[in-house]
Amino acid sequence: MMMGAREVSLKRPSLFSTRKLFLMASVLFAFLFPCLAWKQAAACAILLLLLITLILPWLDVDMSKGAAIAEGIAPSRRFDDRMGVTYYSLAVLALIVLYRHHLHVAAAAWAIMAIGDDMATVIGERARGPALPWNRRKTCAGSASFAVAGTVGAYVLTRWIAPEIPANKALMVCAAASLAGAVVEGLPIRLDDNITVPLVTGAFFFCALMMERSALDSNLPYLGRRVFLALAVNLGFAVLAWALEAASRSGAVCGFLLGTAIYLGYGYKSFLLLFTFVLLGSVATRVGLSKKAARGVAEEQRGARSWRKALANLLVAAFFAVMVITTHHEAACLIALMAALSEAAGDTVSSEIGQWVSDRAHLITTLKPVAAGENGGISFVGTAAGLAASAAIMGLGVALGLCGPYRFAGPAIVLGAALAGNLFDSLLGATIESRGLVTNGIVNFAGTSFAGALALGLALRLGL
Repeated sequence: MMMGAREVSLKRPSLFSTRKLFLMASVLFAFLFPCLAWKQAAACAILLLLLITLILPWLDVDMSKGAAIAEGIAPSRRFDDRMGVTYYSLAVLALIVLYRHHLHVAAAAWAIMAIGDDMATVIGERARGPALPWNRRKTCAGSASFAVAGTVGAYVLTRWIAPEIPANKALMVCAAASLAGAVVEGLPIRLDDNITVPLVTGAFFFCALMMERSALDSNLPYLGRRVFLALAVNLGFAVLAWALEAASRSGAVCGFLLGTAIYLGYGYKSFLLLFTFVLLGSVATRVGLSKKAARGVAEEQRGARSWRKALANLLVAAFFAVMVITTHHEAACLIALMAALSEAAGDTVSSEIGQWVSDRAHLITTLKPVAAGENGGISFVGTAAGLAASAAIMGLGVALGLCGPYRFAGPAIVLGAALAGNLFDSLLGATIESRGLVTNGIVNFAGTSFAGALALGLALRLGL
């Protein structure tokens, strides 16, 4: 009796495929980190990459998400499936290099990526339950299992590699980083989560470990009055922005929450940076609005900011504002906060002014002429306007004394990181956004994250 193709395709895959077992087992290598220098760990990660990309395929070991599934999917999907394990090994190498002096961070992010993601897949495929509101292809059960499994794996490795970190703090940070990873894994984007999850969770984990209760306690005397001012000022501006149609209702609510966090960071001074960004962005959006509308590149709803745009542009700045009052690296976090807002201002102004002045731009990757508004398109006028907007945020920060006693280092880091973030934003737009792998909001968030992380890293490196 011959078995038909339909019978083969209906065969239920095993609970843990070869791929899942291998990826989760590979995390055991991280237990050797206390015995290895970072260069040795990186060399082992390179060997893992060679094993996955060359040796295992040569041995005909199935590293797909499931043989039964792989038989019934398109060749392009099978290629993406094979690339997933390559991205995995590259992510491990990137984590080791980025956090070479903090290998417990690399190990924790690795555990969250491997154990959390695979458990989310297993539970999500078998559990019956509601789907995520923002992604119907993901389940709440899968995301919950991601957070729990990732927390356990990250905690065990953190305590093994860095036992000097208090157990309660390690558990809280691991849980928070795993939850952040679960949110990223559940986003409705087509970019492989072996890229997004380790980058976000690694950076979040590193920053969260910097937070200290003693730092918050030292700021409590200032926060009592500041909380009421933050709520009152941001509520007033949120209502005004909604009334003037500068923000949608959801955008006003989200802006109120994020603006309150930014105000708490350094009082009216950090809020003035936010206000300047909003002012520059609003003016640039409305300049030549009819001309941009005729070209089909004007913002929707006459530039009214939705909650998505508010999150994309301000979430990173709000996070660094929280770090200002919860870490003992106030100066470095302020520089990162300024860099994130400077990048957001530069990106918004360069796009709006560039589209107003000319109907042509050049693709950042090839310099090929493209229509204004094309993803990854840049122009000389737009870039100059964006640099001026970033410099305005930086200059205001200097005038308010937010760069500390550093005459050149702080301002140079802010402006340089903002410019790098804008270029990174355009590069992502020309590559992954143009292919439909991510949305414009994700690209904007990546740009502010890159600028803020670069500024924080440089400031900490220089001891600012």
